[in-house]
Amino acid sequence: MHNRVGIIGVGSVGASVAISTLHSGAADELWLQDLNPARAEGEAMDLAHGAWFYPACKVRTASVEEMRNAQVVVVAAGRGGRPDETRLDLLRDNARVARDIGRTLAGFAGTVVVVSNPVDVLVRVLVEASGLPPQRVLGTGTMLDTSRLRQMLGHKLHLASSSVHAQVLGEHGDSSVLLWSSADVGGVPLRNWPGWRRTQEPALAQQVRGAAYQVIQRKGFTNHAIGLVTAQLLRSMLRGDQRVLTVSRVQEGVLGLRDVALSLPTVVGRQGGTRVVAPAMDEAERAALEHSAQVLREAHASVGPAGAVG
Repeated sequence: MHNRVGIIGVGSVGASVAISTLHSGAADELWLQDLNPARAEGEAMDLAHGAWFYPACKVRTASVEEMRNAQVVVVAAGRGGRPDETRLDLLRDNARVARDIGRTLAGFAGTVVVVSNPVDVLVRVLVEASGLPPQRVLGTGTMLDTSRLRQMLGHKLHLASSSVHAQVLGEHGDSSVLLWSSADVGGVPLRNWPGWRRTQEPALAQQVRGAAYQVIQRKGFTNHAIGLVTAQLLRSMLRGDQRVLTVSRVQEGVLGLRDVALSLPTVVGRQGGTRVVAPAMDEAERAALEHSAQVLREAHASVGPAGAVG
């Protein structure tokens, strides 16, 4: 079976997704599309010239309609965040783009991966516009937030981040929920780890939530980490790994959550995000998750039903 991946939008984020995907070996064919056709063609040429240095993969441009023949379509279209705005401030502009793409992908037999922000609301918008089942429209969600948390914890504890097990759930944004109560290091609860103090948690949570803003203030956008995140998600899907990842999808009842797209631990494989897992959490974390869900419901309501935006 050919593993064809299409990327819609090859700005800084889409280009990083493309190069990370090539290095991962996840795809046999990589198709690029952008509102600026010359840009997409230039990126395809540039990437193809490096074929000696990544696993065999054919890189070319394709239309959105042609991408219906791919196994996975990545949506990286839309504008990026500015230094003075939140991810939710992007909503009205990028919701229009997501709706247009969703309508074009109606009846698509593969899985859609949304990278554009605000990713959670755009996942729900795209489900509504395309009519695709929730398990086949996933957002990168809090995979990046989780990576940031593990990296920061590893730095503080002087350990490899891969030895730290901790999750961020809910919104990929300011209302994200860090699960301190279930975090562990080598099977030892983080809160029992020598030298760890609960008083450190609020400041570290703020660093995780504010990480993207810090990068944007310095270079104008974020792209490399989310490119790596997306490539790992694609690899897990296309290999059928059945990995549990903190992706965003429209929820259908786990923990009582419905009518909202947000991140929970989800089993990801060739059929998309097929099983959502209810993680252990304390009462404060459960309340924070419900608050995050409400923030996202209100954001979605602000752009109206599937048929209209402003």
